[in-house]
Amino acid sequence: RAGVSNGTALVTNPGMYQLDIILKKGHNLAIRDRGGTSDPYVKFKIGGKEVFRSRTINKNLNPVWDEKVSLLVDSLREPLYVKVFDYDFGLQDDFMGSAYLYLESLEHQRNLDVTLDLEDPQYPDHDLGTLDLAVTLSPKEGDFREAVSPMRLSDVHRKAQLWRGIVSISLIEARDLQPMDANGFSDPYVKFRLGHQKYKSKTIPKTLNPQWREQFDFHLYEEQGGFIDITVWDKDAGKKDDFMGRCSVDLSPLSKEHTHKLDVPLEEGEGMLVLLVTLTGAAAVSISDLSVNILDDPHERHQILQRYVSLCVSFHNLKDVGMVQVKVIRAERLMAADVTGKSDPFCVVELSNDRLQTHTVYKNLNPEWNKVFTFNVKDIHSVLEVTVYDEDRDRSADFLGKVAIPLLNIQNGERKAYALKSKELTGPTKGVIFLEIDVIFNVKAGLRTLIPIEQKYIEDEPRVSKQLLLQNFNRVRRCILFLINAGCYINSCFEWHSPQRSICAFLLFVLVVWNFELYMIPLALLLPLAWNYILVASGKDTRQDVVSVPDPERKGFINKLYAIQDVCISVQNALDEVASYGERIKNTFNWTVPFLSWLAIVALCVATVLIYYIPLRYIVLAWGVNKFTKKLRDPYTIDNNELLDFLSRVPSDIQVVGVISSLLSLMNNVK
Repeated sequence: RAGVSNGTALVTNPGMYQLDIILKKGHNLAIRDRGGTSDPYVKFKIGGKEVFRSRTINKNLNPVWDEKVSLLVDSLREPLYVKVFDYDFGLQDDFMGSAYLYLESLEHQRNLDVTLDLEDPQYPDHDLGTLDLAVTLSPKEGDFREAVSPMRLSDVHRKAQLWRGIVSISLIEARDLQPMDANGFSDPYVKFRLGHQKYKSKTIPKTLNPQWREQFDFHLYEEQGGFIDITVWDKDAGKKDDFMGRCSVDLSPLSKEHTHKLDVPLEEGEGMLVLLVTLTGAAAVSISDLSVNILDDPHERHQILQRYVSLCVSFHNLKDVGMVQVKVIRAERLMAADVTGKSDPFCVVELSNDRLQTHTVYKNLNPEWNKVFTFNVKDIHSVLEVTVYDEDRDRSADFLGKVAIPLLNIQNGERKAYALKSKELTGPTKGVIFLEIDVIFNVKAGLRTLIPIEQKYIEDEPRVSKQLLLQNFNRVRRCILFLINAGCYINSCFEWHSPQRSICAFLLFVLVVWNFELYMIPLALLLPLAWNYILVASGKDTRQDVVSVPDPERKGFINKLYAIQDVCISVQNALDEVASYGERIKNTFNWTVPFLSWLAIVALCVATVLIYYIPLRYIVLAWGVNKFTKKLRDPYTIDNNELLDFLSRVPSDIQVVGVISSLLSLMNNVK
């Protein structure tokens, strides 16, 4: 390639060199996103250590960076390793190609234009595009400590990750959309994108004027704001969704701290979207070294406490619930992910849709990061997730372990060692991580509990999983068994299995029904809360009495097959039971069996007259006395439910079809 000389004039080895690089642009880079584009950024490595990371250029296969970096190099034997990645927010970044720049081949003190062909070592035949660089290598003589120092990766991460503000978007409605379905309607949903951040609304079925009333936030990384790209789609089951139009919102002319109502017409389609957009200043988000953090300063801590504890200030901004400070100290005994028996670990800290990360510590199973992360708390019920990854040279980072800590469970100022767990948090993995967390919040946290929870922008696509199917089935079965056991306990009072318990239940029933007032409903709900609190306070905690779900992967193939078969049969029978009762209620009102419909009319007329002339309190009391004394009056009576017995006589749709088919067959035989 142009600019690389093989016949380099040798000079006396000065011991240190300054390498000035201008990362210009890329050409025809690899496609890694579904939209046919990528979000590329570039990393430089020397001797296995990362020395530079460029900014991310969104949605561009021919990006222009024009970024300059100056590096101090003590040996020309180590080449400059250049890697390109596609940035995926919340996911693992995709590898887009790499190349080597051999420093020994560069002519000294001359500006050289270099074009690097990107390659994938696993697929050397793939064309992954090129990078254009301008490189100058200069020997440093004398006191080279005065030379320009390279940009630390921690500084690069800090600048690339911290957002300068927040844009709050409320998707209100759409008007006069284009009909895409045969019924003259559409099933619209909306996709938003700001840089690497994405959001997808819910689908509103069968309408051309949908109303969403959804609110979400994006981070602003640029002072000038940027553009929000919006597309509208029609949901189609079993085939590709139909495109209905697009539009964009320029944030640069919008004033901050003010809500703007925007009526945005759709391009390449019909109709318009109605949005509310609010730009706010930078949130309390920061990355710092362990020696510099605001909560360790008594004056700063007092000001923060005053901000959140003082009642006169608390209700100024209802979204400002509090703040959390996370000290990521170190990890120990991590899993070895590389063939050398080591790992290159870095740590990602996530709170809802806020995501920050540490620098990478190379070739170490006991890394020390000593970083402090500060986040704004939007919802005190959020879960803080700390994940450790191993940085890999030519592919996505390897997962090493994860911890999830609810904010309400944090003990302020306590340095703890958390055992790392698997991705699903179902079992342990190797290693521990040391964290120290402080959470400060105020009374607004209770008010925010009553609004919809913030939706995760990046979530894994749902997939069919036999393990998840068994787990969810067992969860539903436990809930149903609890209700059945509660019903059996109440029925045992009617059956007088324990005379003492039945007498107490009968007296309580008469007392409550005779003196019933509406305030007794919340009072009754307070009783189990108080009872369980007493159990927890006394050490008899029943919250963890959950039957663990066995891992079906450890069973044999036949056992797993039988387990899936049992679940499918149970789900099939339950769905049949629910559908049958729904159809029987419908067929009662449809006069499918006139005799039963007349019988229902008589029963409803009698009930109407009784409720009109007799107070409901007396009717409930008479029903309860009859229920309690039924077993005493006739010990051999068979317990039954009159309503279910009536519905069991009404045929379901399947039974109706069977009867009609039999009649038609009989008529054909007679003919």
